Amino acid sequence: MSEALIGLAAFLALACLRLPLALAMGAVGFAGIAWKINLGAAAAMLGQTTYETGLSYPLSVIPLFILMGNFVVRAGIAEELFQAANAVLGHFRGGLAISTVIASAGFGAICGSSIATAATFSKVAYPSMQKFGYQTSLAAGAIAGGGTLGILIPPSTILVIYGIMTEVNIGKLFIAGIIPGLCCTLLLCGAVWWITWRNPQAGPPSTRSSRSERVRAVSRVWPALALFTLVIGGIYWGAFTAIEGAGIGALGAFGFALLRRSLSWRQLYAVLVDSARTTSMLFFILIGALMFANFVNFTTMPADLRDLVTRWQLPPLGVVAAICVIYVILGTAMEELSMILLTVPLFFPVVTELGFDPIWFGILIVVVVQIGLISPPVGMNIFVVKNLIRGASIGTIYRGVAPFSIALILLLALVVAVPELALWLPERMD
Repeated sequence: MSEALIGLAAFLALACLRLPLALAMGAVGFAGIAWKINLGAAAAMLGQTTYETGLSYPLSVIPLFILMGNFVVRAGIAEELFQAANAVLGHFRGGLAISTVIASAGFGAICGSSIATAATFSKVAYPSMQKFGYQTSLAAGAIAGGGTLGILIPPSTILVIYGIMTEVNIGKLFIAGIIPGLCCTLLLCGAVWWITWRNPQAGPPSTRSSRSERVRAVSRVWPALALFTLVIGGIYWGAFTAIEGAGIGALGAFGFALLRRSLSWRQLYAVLVDSARTTSMLFFILIGALMFANFVNFTTMPADLRDLVTRWQLPPLGVVAAICVIYVILGTAMEELSMILLTVPLFFPVVTELGFDPIWFGILIVVVVQIGLISPPVGMNIFVVKNLIRGASIGTIYRGVAPFSIALILLLALVVAVPELALWLPERMD
């Protein structure tokens, strides 16, 4: 285990020196294999990992879902989701913030990215909340908290990476996120209610829409419903795989963007370039993480952790609780994808040895990552909102996200206490 701990310390040191995380993980993995075996083996691992990752068919789901999300943004579907939720709920106290959470859930169902969801609704929802006098803390908290739904409600890039690393069925992971995603949406809306109940001035009601306006606004969200039903419904009923669903979803989003005439040749080029850059970044991080994981697997650390749990006869739920605490602590200082790539090779063998379902554990990890996304000091959604909302201090945003962090902690406890929330739908697929 000592070699792995030295490797972890070296990685953290390089990260503190501001070396990109992909390079830090790759360098430690390369040096570790060279130390444990020889330099030739390390060089061979570098070439083989890069080659196999770049040509991996299962990983093709990532660029396709990224492309789908970018086309959805260009088609203006996010704005229509918010307008529909606002038309129905905006006239209630805190209604605009609740509309933001619900629209974020809908957008996350066809985007798959937490950061993209938070960035989109910083532009779409904040001006309306500002217009009606919402406190900046509530507005920023609702946007940052609602943005976390992008990685829980399928499709989710994090679940794709987890499924590939653990060889768990990605389609079942997607389906497993539906019920926890709905519970998360309700809990986040509950956080808005609690804030406005304590301080009605934090989220005053907006203008009431007429019945015809509500019907018109809701009728415009059919593209989002159609895409989600087509992709996730097709995966659930076995009509196609997750990869095929990603391709169909990207094509459908492209079709909607064309029909709405919101995609010029220049915009199409921009979408393709942005999708390629995001994909390259993810693959670069993945290659570095896989190299580090190879080094860890050559040490005795995974087996030692299993033996430690067995020797001390630790209660299974106690082990899971300890893992969750570690993830929350790491989430305050690390980006979520790197955190998962770094820790899953260590914790997954322990969890499966204890008899826990790997699909349930995948959803549990995503919920913990959601907490990390809005946890200071390095919650990524916090900084996305800070950069896009002018005049919002970092302290104000920290105060704003606190109730939403509590809501996510309640969701974590719920998933731990009732595993069927994550497992009931995937079990129906068999």
